[in-house]
Formats: sequence, structure tokens, C-alpha cells
Amino acid sequence: MEHEPSFLTVWFNHWFGGPVLALLHALGIQPHDPAHPIPEYIVMEIFVFLFAVVFVLWLKRRLSVERPGAVQQCVEMLLTNPMGVGVRDLLDDMVGHGARRYMPVLGSIGIFILLSNLISLIPIFTSPTAHPSVPFACALLVFGYYHFCGLRKHGPLKYGQHFLGPVLLMSPLMLLIELVSHLARLLSLTVRLWVNMVVSEMLYLIFLGLTLSLMLFAGEGNPAGYVLAAVPLIFPIVFILLHLFVGVLQAFVFTLLPVIYVGGAVAEEH
Repeated sequence: MEHEPSFLTVWFNHWFGGPVLALLHALGIQPHDPAHPIPEYIVMEIFVFLFAVVFVLWLKRRLSVERPGAVQQCVEMLLTNPMGVGVRDLLDDMVGHGARRYMPVLGSIGIFILLSNLISLIPIFTSPTAHPSVPFACALLVFGYYHFCGLRKHGPLKYGQHFLGPVLLMSPLMLLIELVSHLARLLSLTVRLWVNMVVSEMLYLIFLGLTLSLMLFAGEGNPAGYVLAAVPLIFPIVFILLHLFVGVLQAFVFTLLPVIYVGGAVAEEH
């Protein structure tokens, strides 16, 4: 979604844009905006990463088995919870024995997506996942990871047999179908997350803008303004909750599907 760079992006480029621009020129790459060679979505990703690192280091010193705090319990809900939709729950259900070895990578991707989706609830930030490059990079990482898991579990020959099917004469057709199917996963992961976050962020910003207009209208002393005065106080909460719901849902989907893909790659029928 195209928009003017935020002051955070301008500030970040002020301090680090020069070296980045020199590096890009040395590599023969011409940035789209030479004044801001570090795009907004990259800046937002960096802030998400730094926040996650600082938060984990802060939380690590406060972990306790006997007396877990409220923050620790909330974070543990991302791993396992009574609804069975935590990363560890999904892996145990869909992958089975040895599933928890895949939790660090898949859990990290899911948490990164969650933070990236929700960061735009803070007015000075935008969601990096609303730019197609970020969902595509995450999808590419998932794509490579689940194939790596399958190769490590079964070996190249046995894993490759899955793409050829059980009937030798049908192998060329099955290979084509499997290749298209797996590439479609890459496209599906990317487009689903990107489009949903773009639409959610657009609705969020548009309706917040409309409520601001109503607030200005109410402040002009119009008779109808007294009736509309309460709208700007209620509508933002509704769309904040909607944006929150979409962000959490898309993070869950982007965690669930990779778990399914890994489960299929390491399944014994390979």
C-alpha cells in the first residue's frame, strides 16, 4: 500500500540511508526512492525484530516455574492453550512424534507475523506484512524449510519418490501436478496474508479518517453534531478490534499451514 514515509522511516534513513545507498550503488541497484533507500516495510521489520529481541531478553529474566507472571502466562498461550491452537499443540496434533524439533522455526515465523500484523495498531507504525515482499519472504522461508525437513527425514531419493506417485507410467504427470501444487502453496501463503493485511489496514485508516471528520463537524456547533459527537468515540474502538482480529487470525493461518506442510513432508508414507 503506497503512502508517504512515516517520520520513523525518514529518521532511520537520515542515520543509515547514506551507507545503504552507497552499498546499493556499489551493487548496481537503483533504489525506487533515493531520498529514502531503506523502504518503510524494511524499517518496520527492523523495529519488530528489535522489539522482539528486547522483549524476550526482558522476559527471560522473569521466567518462573513456581510463580509465572501474567506476561509469561500470556506468552505461553502462544505455545499451548486450552483451545489447542498453540504452536506446540498444532505440531503435536499434526506431526506427532518428534514434532517439537520444528517449533523454534515455525513458532518464530508465527510470532514475527503476529507482531508485524499488530504493530500498526500503534499510530506511528505500519504493518510490514501489508507490503507483498514481506509475506513472500516468509512464505519462501516456509517453502524451503518444510522441504528441508522432508529431505532430512527421508533422504533425497525417498522424499523425491513422493513427487512421482506410486505408478511409474503416471510419474511425469504426477511430477507436474506436485510441482504446481507446491508452488501454489507459495503463492497462497503470500497473497492471503498480504491482501488481508492491506484491506484491513485500508479500512482501519479510512474509517478512522471518517470519524475524525465527524469530530471536526461536531466541533463546529452544528445541531447534528451533538448527535454525531459520540460516533468518533465508538467507531475507532470497533475498527481497532476488527484490525486486531484480522491480524491475529492471519498469524494463526500462517502458523497452521506451515505446520500442515511440515507434517506432510515428514509423514511416514513418504
